[in-house]
Amino acid sequence: MRYDADVVVAGGGPVGLMLACELRLAGASVTVLERLTAIDPTIKAGSLTVPTVAALHRRGLLSQLEEAQRHNLQGFAPRAKAGPKFIGHFGGIMLTSEHLDPSRDAGEHGPAAGITVVAQQQVEAILAERAAEIGVDVRRGVEVTGIAPDDDGVTVTTDQGPVRGRWLVGCDGGRSTVRKLAGFDFPGTEPEITAYQAMAEMEGTEALAMGWHATSTGVYAYGPHPRRILVAEFGGTPADRDAPVTAAELEASIRRVTGVDVVVTAVDSVTRFTDNTRQASTYRRGRVLLAGDAAHVHPPFGGQGLNLGMGDAVNLGWKLAAVIRGHAPDGLLDTYTTERHRVGAWVLDWTRAQIAIMRPDPHARALRQVMTDLAGTTDGTTYLAGRLSGVWQRLDIPGDHPLVGTNAPDLELADGSRLADHMHDGRALLLDPSGELSVAAHGYDDRLKVVDGPLGLLVRPDGIVAWAGDAGAEPYGLDKALSTWLGAPRSSAAA
Repeated sequence: MRYDADVVVAGGGPVGLMLACELRLAGASVTVLERLTAIDPTIKAGSLTVPTVAALHRRGLLSQLEEAQRHNLQGFAPRAKAGPKFIGHFGGIMLTSEHLDPSRDAGEHGPAAGITVVAQQQVEAILAERAAEIGVDVRRGVEVTGIAPDDDGVTVTTDQGPVRGRWLVGCDGGRSTVRKLAGFDFPGTEPEITAYQAMAEMEGTEALAMGWHATSTGVYAYGPHPRRILVAEFGGTPADRDAPVTAAELEASIRRVTGVDVVVTAVDSVTRFTDNTRQASTYRRGRVLLAGDAAHVHPPFGGQGLNLGMGDAVNLGWKLAAVIRGHAPDGLLDTYTTERHRVGAWVLDWTRAQIAIMRPDPHARALRQVMTDLAGTTDGTTYLAGRLSGVWQRLDIPGDHPLVGTNAPDLELADGSRLADHMHDGRALLLDPSGELSVAAHGYDDRLKVVDGPLGLLVRPDGIVAWAGDAGAEPYGLDKALSTWLGAPRSSAAA
């Protein structure tokens, strides 16, 4: 039977494009089907976490992120005087550098730590350019209307005709057509809020305080741009989620929440959302998989959504490609759900907790005061900021070394390069401080690159440390780690 591609990806947003690039780097052919004809300009995520930036850095995209951040920060006047820096929020409780203890983050993040202010649309544009460079087939203006999985692949019906792939991955958002058609269950909690995020021309904003604020009817966030505002009300969900948001609707909500008679004169971009929070119980059914919002939805508080989806794509891409190329060890693809479902479940609970302390009822406001007091301490800010940044994440994989299961530190090597510089081609990486570890790596050169390093470190293609050993120590467990994550070496497979 003819296949159009090894993998059909439904959805060409950042998650779908990141997955497509990962698959293509690993040798799989990919067709991306995207309903929209151009990047959606609607206001969305505006920041990236350290693991997301590190993943893009490992693929050689750091300079593009740096340029995007420079562009975004143009026009912002320098601070008149030194003071605490805003580093995030938890349920609208602002966190600042005043109480942050950076020494508790022992990771070496390298230049990735300096990139934060990059918008979702910019990430999508960067990935679209990279996808074109490496030969990903991206088809815009194509809507998925049906799927027919079988033992050998999936036939995807679209308004432009059928597309056949060996695998199908739904990256088509919170209302995923793929998820519904494939029969994934999607349990979770019902929404209770109506919220708006907008870039708008407004009059009367002089009485609005910058930053996040709780009021008697909800919460709002104003700034840092003078036209950016977010309001959330707890009076119920929208009567019609799909109806266009009018200037009058946005204005009325702003007034109810802030108590300020703001006049909205023009709306550049606006989105209406709720706190619908759900997660597929598994991310795979046969030859159909889910990633990003197709696998989990939650309100955007804390800026976790885009970053969670990017983590899914990076975790899945190399594993699915290994299956397609025939060198994946047994059960490798199953680890996608095992590893990412846990992270997704944590993010969902994190956002539910934020909703709980945003409510305007007396019990919630009492809890909010407790959390505010905690956030005003070094322990509290450091804990919350570490969770928001994503640097806490550690996968439960075999190994006794403290680095195993963590995102690899972006170590500076003896030649002045960094660890991330050696992972642009999507292969795993082995740091070899003695020259002796390369013996174990024989037969893996199509999947593994070996370079000198200050300690022994096996890094999976997604940047996760799979094995570690201090310089001079016996490489106990390296062979097992290589076979667990990369399969059999070529010589063994040939035999």
